[in-house]
Amino acid sequence: MKLTNEQYLLYLVTFMKKLEKEKDYITQLDSVTGDGDHWVNMDMGFRKLIDQKSDLEALTFGEMFKKIGMTIMSTVGGSSGVLYGSGYIRAAQTVGDVQELDATKLADMLQAFLNAIMERGKAKPGDKTMIDTLHGGVESMRQKLAENADDAAVLQALKSGALAGMESTKEMEAAKGRAYYQTNKGVGNLDPGAVTMYYQIEALVDVLMSDQR
Repeated sequence: MKLTNEQYLLYLVTFMKKLEKEKDYITQLDSVTGDGDHWVNMDMGFRKLIDQKSDLEALTFGEMFKKIGMTIMSTVGGSSGVLYGSGYIRAAQTVGDVQELDATKLADMLQAFLNAIMERGKAKPGDKTMIDTLHGGVESMRQKLAENADDAAVLQALKSGALAGMESTKEMEAAKGRAYYQTNKGVGNLDPGAVTMYYQIEALVDVLMSDQR
């Protein structure tokens, strides 16, 4: 597996299509657990990235992730902008100026992204956030890498682990965000940030898996 700049940009486009399709669902979900603006914020930030696609095409991964981080931080409202921005900037520092990422480097990138979000948000797995999705995916991916599994198995583990992490947020009590202040702390509803994080991992894996066939 070799993740290229071109594939990463295709992933962003793929994710945006999924996000557009799920607009009503995400907005409804966030209206129950938050303030209803998660979809709008995510759409605004990632649409801006698509608009910059031609500028991002010629960059190394380190340069691209830094630019993505700065763009999201300046365009996405609420906590998501700061958290995603911090994640991408840490990822840029981790991968450096390379043209391709193999499975191990991708895992390192996602781990750095996760660590930055946890540190900046002062949150951890189990707090009912996007962290649960990303943590589940990274842990499953690293387990398969340690077993020297093939790329397809590693990617599938990333996707299935992320799905399990997302689904686990349904019965969690929120420790962060607006859901924390609700009487039931959001129990019985998926966290919208966990859902959109899963859509991203799903899109990334699907793009990579299509090249494996």
